Amino acid sequence: MTTARLPLTLGAATLLLAANLYGATTARADGGDPSVPPGTEPSASAPVKIDPTDPDLKLPEGATLAEPKVLDIKSVVEDQSGDERREDTNADVTFALQAEVLFSKDSAKLSAAAKARIGAIADEIRKQNPTQVRVFGFTDNLGTSAHGDVLSRQRANAVQGVLDQDLNDPNITFDVRGYGEQYPIADNSTEEGRKKNRRVEVTFPRTES
Repeated sequence: MTTARLPLTLGAATLLLAANLYGATTARADGGDPSVPPGTEPSASAPVKIDPTDPDLKLPEGATLAEPKVLDIKSVVEDQSGDERREDTNADVTFALQAEVLFSKDSAKLSAAAKARIGAIADEIRKQNPTQVRVFGFTDNLGTSAHGDVLSRQRANAVQGVLDQDLNDPNITFDVRGYGEQYPIADNSTEEGRKKNRRVEVTFPRTES
């Protein structure tokens, strides 16, 4: 009778763990979009009581546990409009701003509102005090690939220029690139997806917990 107890106990524990992980809306271990909106998460079931003295929970004789390792957990927070997204991992912070909130269509000239958004990112960079900041531009797959490469680089340069002016820190080195239609984060077959892909990302190392 004791042989059936371990699968049943572990199965219940697995269901509890899955419910708890699904209920955390910002902690992500993959590269997908943010999960369900706050307030719509399923509630966790009652805790499962586990008998620590159960012989079925003991390691077989001679067995050892694997070496512990730290998982790189990604937290993704996107504003309600989807115009801005922040991703936090153990190592980096990334801000993704959609092109529509920064530039006019097919333009690399920043708006006044865009400079305020970039200034807020500069404040976050100061908190982390990094020595390198990456500014990458991306477009959708409309138009020619060559045009997308040029436009995405021009837009990345424009954002970097404002960051450099706001930070005024000679110790920071910028890595600026334009990737055009490469590395989409959404489906280019819909306008909603293309809007997400038209973006500028600012990434810098995390130096405080």
